Amino acid sequence: MEKIQGLTVIFTGNGKGKTSSALGVVFRALGHGFKCKIIQFIKANKETGEYKFLQKLSPEVEIIQFGLGFTWLKDHTKEEHLNAVAEGLKSAKADLASGKYQLVVLDEILYAIRDKLLSLEDVVALVKSRPPETHLILTGRDAPKELVELADMVTSMEPIKHPMARGIPAQKGLDY
Repeated sequence: MEKIQGLTVIFTGNGKGKTSSALGVVFRALGHGFKCKIIQFIKANKETGEYKFLQKLSPEVEIIQFGLGFTWLKDHTKEEHLNAVAEGLKSAKADLASGKYQLVVLDEILYAIRDKLLSLEDVVALVKSRPPETHLILTGRDAPKELVELADMVTSMEPIKHPMARGIPAQKGLDY
């Protein structure tokens, strides 16, 4: 495999498509024989289409959920959420340091920062620790300026029209 010039990419914004964009990059990377790791910091649903499909592609891609679900649902205490994302951060550090993966996705890590489940400083240090031959993708709303400045590419998804505004719920196979 040719030498990779690793990049840090952020998919952010208030529109849909942040995780979907990251997964599109994963599928492209898999097509080139890359080993990929996806760490989900908020999601806790193993019944999504992407989770079920990616399980079938193991060991070329690994997906792990450290999230306990949306923090605003109050199904878990703040301490439980803090512990879960701390484990996710620990896994991300180890996965990046291992050199085993050419692409690592930190899905919804930006929400974990926004919701004060992870410190910005810890995530900045993690991004700075990215090996030069590894691509790193961060997703979620409200990307902090410090991370935007560190990234090589930042894309902001902005909503123009959304079916939820008309009362149409998330659709299986399209939204999850």
